[in-house]
Amino acid sequence: MRSSRLSFLFLALLPFVLLIPASAEEDPTIRVLFMHHSTGGGLIWQGGLREGLADYSLELWDHGYNDEGLTDGSGVNLGINWEVPDDNTDPIGWYTIFNQDVTDPPENTLSHMLEFPVILFKSCFPSSNIESDAQFEEYRDYYLSIRDVIDQYPDHLFIPFTTPPLVPNATSPEAAARAREWAAYLTSDEYSEGRTNLVVFDFFSALADDDGYLRAEYRVDEWDSHPNEVANQEAAALLVEFIASAVEKFDFEGGAG
Repeated sequence: MRSSRLSFLFLALLPFVLLIPASAEEDPTIRVLFMHHSTGGGLIWQGGLREGLADYSLELWDHGYNDEGLTDGSGVNLGINWEVPDDNTDPIGWYTIFNQDVTDPPENTLSHMLEFPVILFKSCFPSSNIESDAQFEEYRDYYLSIRDVIDQYPDHLFIPFTTPPLVPNATSPEAAARAREWAAYLTSDEYSEGRTNLVVFDFFSALADDDGYLRAEYRVDEWDSHPNEVANQEAAALLVEFIASAVEKFDFEGGAG
């Protein structure tokens, strides 16, 4: 009799048991690598980039200057570096890195970068001081070469940045105008040509005023082109949404969005 009552009770409660939702599986974490120097560090340390990406199950690793080296997804510096050639992340530096031979196991910067499915890379603000049309064309040549290498890795998502703007005392009106033109070119269809594994974050436009200089409210002072904390917080928020959207659209197996 007792067994019959227990069976009846279980059957009576069964519809309610089935209505209890199973705990959803956690989204798989995707590792994101950010190659940067000082302005990139500001996005992480002051802007909360690592924490913001974690909300989207994106684990941010980053590599700064060689003496800083690699920091893991929990924010712990690992005390190793990838020997970035000459510590150079100007456009010519990225050209050098992207033309390295890929080795297995990794023996150079590019080979280590390709261990990550999402790769962010940027130049720092001195690269916005584009002093001539000839220098602008050099930048274009470097980034077309970089694009050719990116084409070889359709299962990786590459997110280059436009260069951050300078304060007026560190550049000229002509150079600032070229920096704006450079940002417009990198974010144009002319550069990406429909590639789904290449999306450019417009760091320049996030920080620049109408004249192509770092906005007054984003300056530490009139001589320092590092964005201040307000700038880092606002730009990092934009960057988090940009990366999350790009990752969501990208097919890491097929290499198409």
